[in-house]
Amino acid sequence: MIIINLDKLLTERKMQSFELAKQLDCTVQTISRMKTGKTKAFRLEMLDDICKLFECQPGDVLEHVSEEEAIKRFGVDFVREYKEYHGFA
Repeated sequence: MIIINLDKLLTERKMQSFELAKQLDCTVQTISRMKTGKTKAFRLEMLDDICKLFECQPGDVLEHVSEEEAIKRFGVDFVREYKEYHGFA
């Protein structure tokens, strides 16, 4: 599973989703979908903008985790919804 670690980055920088959306010139809904794993794709330009804003590497934003790790960190419901949304069910 690919996890987008925006919550972690936002918390570390004490920034809220609406502030990030404004900086990236996108909607709060886009940020919310990315945080909840309910996005199937996003542009590399957006990843580049996130990395510039947070002064980080793409690996700080994106993370590959096993299903077991995802369940441990995010719960069974998150994993079930992720798999259903992405067609892995």
